[in-house]
Amino acid sequence: MFEKLKLTEQKYEEISNKLTDPEVIGDNKLYASLMKEYKNLTPVVEKYREYVRCKKTMEDAKELLDEAGGDKEMKELAQLEFDESREALETLNEELKILLLPKDPNDDKNVIIEIRGGAGGEEASLFAGSLYRMYTMYAEARRWKTEILNANETELGGFKEVSFSVEGDGAYSRFKYESGVHRVQRVPETESQGRIHTSTVTVAVLAEADEVELEIAPTDLKIDVFRASGAGGQHINKTESAVRITHLPTGVVVECQDERSQHKNKDKAMKILRSRLYEALLEEQNDKIASERKSQVGTGNRSERIRTYNFPESRVTDHRIGLTLYRLESILNGSLDEVIDALATADQAAKLSAQLTQEDA
Repeated sequence: MFEKLKLTEQKYEEISNKLTDPEVIGDNKLYASLMKEYKNLTPVVEKYREYVRCKKTMEDAKELLDEAGGDKEMKELAQLEFDESREALETLNEELKILLLPKDPNDDKNVIIEIRGGAGGEEASLFAGSLYRMYTMYAEARRWKTEILNANETELGGFKEVSFSVEGDGAYSRFKYESGVHRVQRVPETESQGRIHTSTVTVAVLAEADEVELEIAPTDLKIDVFRASGAGGQHINKTESAVRITHLPTGVVVECQDERSQHKNKDKAMKILRSRLYEALLEEQNDKIASERKSQVGTGNRSERIRTYNFPESRVTDHRIGLTLYRLESILNGSLDEVIDALATADQAAKLSAQLTQEDA
């Protein structure tokens, strides 16, 4: 591991020198690529340098212990410094192992989130609206930009389905744990008997794919235009601005009618289509790596029930890691960090365990 860290530090220094080269600065594409790599390596190198400093402190304390002789006070101070440094080294060692885990190449990407009402009719649509609000509030708190790509609203203010993008550094690294089935248990406003109903909402989180990463041939697309309609079937406008794109090789269909402009709707539909095809490509690759899939904390599986929101008990339970929090209101108001941090930690621990098992084999 430490041989790898030394090589990483050398590479970091090389990139640092290149970033001051006028020729590199003049090449926008190369400069951006190097800056991204430099940024990714920085936390690893900083932690490694902290480890080296700590190890030197421990070695100096050991030397002082050997030289202290009968000086009791000197011996106590040296022993204290030695013990503290050894403890810190153990912590830094574990932190370095986590930092050296293979990074998800999509972590820095923007995301497209698709929320659909599942079982439960109107109540499911209303909760889809609650989840949309939760995610946009979370994004807003992190100063990320959100934009609705497509929405199918209900008369009571919920969503049969809603797709929206989140643009921001590391958006995928935080939202990727949200894919799956979200279950809500509460007394619906429409329920006069006060009985608790259970409804479900499906969330899919897609890494936004660049045109360079996924080339789509125009001949593979069937594009239809039609009149957009809102809740209850009322026409939003009288022109054919809504767009439906069918990807013929896969049969994937995307509709977009949120904008009044046909051109804008087509752009948004293509963005969703590209990300769905990219996700399918990733799933195909991941299925070939069974051990990697086992080491993930349930990311990406839309059919997996991942979380329950219980209103009578003000409880949120994430079933993947057995986490239960009794602050449902603040979570629905966008305070998701505690849940996401716990999932990220569990994911890292699972991957680290899988890596150690492979090394032992």
